[in-house]
Amino acid sequence: MRAPGWPAVLSEGPVLVRPLRLRDASAWVEVRLRNADWLAPWEATPPGLVMVRETWAQRQTVGIYRQMWHRLRQQARIGVALPFAVAFHGRLVGQVTVSPIARGAFNSAQVGYWVDREFAGRAITPTALALVVDHCFGPVGLHRVEANVRPENAASQRVLAKLGFREEGLHRRYLAIDGHYRDHLSFALTTEDVPTGLVYRLRENTRRG
Repeated sequence: MRAPGWPAVLSEGPVLVRPLRLRDASAWVEVRLRNADWLAPWEATPPGLVMVRETWAQRQTVGIYRQMWHRLRQQARIGVALPFAVAFHGRLVGQVTVSPIARGAFNSAQVGYWVDREFAGRAITPTALALVVDHCFGPVGLHRVEANVRPENAASQRVLAKLGFREEGLHRRYLAIDGHYRDHLSFALTTEDVPTGLVYRLRENTRRG
């Protein structure tokens, strides 16, 4: 049996959100290597790994990608993750991963995302995130989606603000990022917050300027 809402291909204009593929390995590695300074400060890492930038290339390889892909594919099959690639005009430019997904009374998930710096500022990440959250609230059947970002990550916070995510509080030393446990701001949306969907909200905001 397939997990609810998986696999899925979602699109809005030139932005396409689809499952990560094994053959994405080379493109994924190229983007990640080229974006070391852009991505490393926000990268989840094992605690104590204090030389993140120095070891970045060692952790952005085809072999590492394949390990990640196999792990995420298994998690997607059992319904605890949604690992999406983000493409712009057919080119891989980022990733949106919904994980972990918790069912039962909680019926919620966390979402993380990154984009190639070369394509930042083109509304790609807000569009991709809107597509994924709408999918979570629709076919996946979730009630709540949460995003946690470092207080210093202004770019990520702007994405969430653009989509109307509600700030819910500060988690002290919440997640190991760039080698140390870091504080994170928590943002969330529930189905009641966006009855018409995030993509519709994004379209309306764009239309109004």
